Amino acid sequence: MEDPYLRSFALFFALFNPFLMSIYLLDLIRGLPTRIFSGVLVRGSLISATVFILFAWGGEAFFRDYLQVRFASFQIFGGIIFLLIGLRYVFSGAHAITAMRDNPSAMAGSVAMPIMIGPGTVSASVVIGTRLPLGGAAAVIIGTLALTVTILVVMKVLHDKLKERHAAMTDRYIDLVGRMSALLIGTIAIDMIITGLASSGFIPE
Repeated sequence: MEDPYLRSFALFFALFNPFLMSIYLLDLIRGLPTRIFSGVLVRGSLISATVFILFAWGGEAFFRDYLQVRFASFQIFGGIIFLLIGLRYVFSGAHAITAMRDNPSAMAGSVAMPIMIGPGTVSASVVIGTRLPLGGAAAVIIGTLALTVTILVVMKVLHDKLKERHAAMTDRYIDLVGRMSALLIGTIAIDMIITGLASSGFIPE
């Protein structure tokens, strides 16, 4: 994919990964009505969009001038976080994510962490900000979040319809798709670490 918009969308969507995020939010999917669940996602997405657009606008200068750290260090840390998530899910399944998430009641008015706002997605927003003009970066970020929320709401509706008669099949499907998605997350994580190390001069580009 040579088009920077498609590349940026693919990167952001892969990191958001609604299938893996559905495991992280499984208690909310099971316990909340669709309308309330949708509201939680919309509020979390608005917060996320604001944060990501700010990082896309500020770029590496925010880390260099205000935090006085190298952006490459943040990329390496983000890669390690996502690598741990991917590895734990591949080997442990949904139990890996349920052990990492917060109390579901505390998540209702906040953003899903560390899947939605975390080192990996913040790093991606900075990268997108360097590839695209601010308006284009904002469009990619908002569009990706909107698609992610839509898929999660559809999954919630399907889960509610199937949970009575096909609960076991639904759980197996979620676990299988989650493990496959975790492989992609791990691959992106390794690439983030390599990119960070190359930017720092530890390895040749």
